[in-house]
Amino acid sequence: MNGPTPRAAHDPRPSPDPGSPAGELPDDAVSAVRGLADTPAGPPRLTDPLRHPEHARGATRARRAWTLLLSTLVVPGSAQLVAGRRAVGRAALKADVVVWAALALGLLSLLLWRTPLVWFVTNSVTSLLVIAGLVVLAVGWLYLFFDTLCLIRPGLLVRRTRRAVAAATVALMLVTSGGLGYSAYLLSVARGAVSDVFGGGLPFRPSDGRYNVLLMGGDAGEDRSGRRPDSMTVVSVDARSGRTVTVSLPRNLQNVPFPEDSPLAEVYPEGFSCGDECILNALYTDVTNNHAELYPDAQDPGAEAMKDAAEGALGIEVQAYALIDMSGFEQLVDALGGITIDVGGRVPIGGGTDMETGLPNEIFGYIEPGVQHMDGYHALWYARSREGATDYDRQARQRCVQAAMLKQLNPVNVVTKFGELAESGAKVVETDIPQSQLGSFTDLALKAKEHELEQFAAGPPYYDPSFPTYPDFELLHADVQEALERATDAGARDASALADAPAPGAGPAMAVPVPAARPLVPAEELSPNGTCSVP
Repeated sequence: MNGPTPRAAHDPRPSPDPGSPAGELPDDAVSAVRGLADTPAGPPRLTDPLRHPEHARGATRARRAWTLLLSTLVVPGSAQLVAGRRAVGRAALKADVVVWAALALGLLSLLLWRTPLVWFVTNSVTSLLVIAGLVVLAVGWLYLFFDTLCLIRPGLLVRRTRRAVAAATVALMLVTSGGLGYSAYLLSVARGAVSDVFGGGLPFRPSDGRYNVLLMGGDAGEDRSGRRPDSMTVVSVDARSGRTVTVSLPRNLQNVPFPEDSPLAEVYPEGFSCGDECILNALYTDVTNNHAELYPDAQDPGAEAMKDAAEGALGIEVQAYALIDMSGFEQLVDALGGITIDVGGRVPIGGGTDMETGLPNEIFGYIEPGVQHMDGYHALWYARSREGATDYDRQARQRCVQAAMLKQLNPVNVVTKFGELAESGAKVVETDIPQSQLGSFTDLALKAKEHELEQFAAGPPYYDPSFPTYPDFELLHADVQEALERATDAGARDASALADAPAPGAGPAMAVPVPAARPLVPAEELSPNGTCSVP
């Protein structure tokens, strides 16, 4: 037959171009398949809504806008990739992979071995790299959101949707890029505070399996000539288990001996013994004013001398010290927003005796009983007031202040007032613990929280009240060693076995109590001046 068949006349498929190979469709057919439609009025129309939303319906444009924003939030760079900006999208996705790998590695280190993670964050060089990385990520994410807004083409949206998308974009920029930028700021502040507080050098090793650090509370009030520590405690931590013992040294401890390798052993061969003036906390001022040349490499000769005195008194090696100066305590409490304490009795502000004239100091006011919210000034006086109080009262008030600070030191305060806390902390704390030790000490502190804190003291209630004046250091050395041996995993197992073992001839329900290291001498009862609690 010479003419076309009826079916061919009505076949909607386009005929092949006579000049094209057999089986291929013409260009206009391919364009139609790909989303292009010929119209008599103009050029082909693009109908892919992701890349060409101008011909999509209003609802489709709105869904597209929110999809691109959500994609940039969840997987930065994905919006650029699907919208045709492949170079930008691929670069951002590569950065995503690196960030997620770093986060996974950090989480793995946090769960299995925290020491290198803490070292990486606190080291002055690596922490600077982290800060720079956070800044780069913040700027990059900000650019991606801005670019996504351009890809959305807000002019194609209805007014209400356009406003909502713009507001959401700004909010997401603040949350993501702003959060990264603020994290970089916090890390920068922490980096500065760590550098200001902690020294350089290599980490020190434990002695006989323990880290021993002397903690001192320094008081440089207006009624003092120079700083002297009013409280001294050696914190001894088992390097393996984290079991901790605190051994308190009374400030009025006399005749303290020094180790043979101490430079003070030649100056005071019979110990720090010159009567009532040579009490333990007077050594700090004595060395600072008269014998600083004995510690030429020390940043604080007085603190180094106190370490030697603690070694001689307790018979253990003390590797480091940390001194908390009350001169910065007021600022620290103010940075926290104050502390709240339920005060048991009136506590004077001022009072005591003038060390130069011997006359009573003026009392400027009182901290009244009841629930009191104290600023730094009142909290400082509450912690250090001596008027009408025994040492037991004062120590009890200091414990309440410490507990109140720990209770109020919550994550919200830390984040919102981190700069003030770091600044005041640098003024409050002085230590010779090297910065490189922070990783192992942080890991050890987390282990220590799993065990109860053991306490001991070179005075009441573990010894007679006359012990600080007439100490028996050989007895003290032996008792300290016994206390440290109990603060190990092996010692804890032995104590538990002894507690569970039945007495000879006793029934199964009877057991032998674990004896204390020393018979306890009943402590003096607190007066209302020393009674307090944290609400």
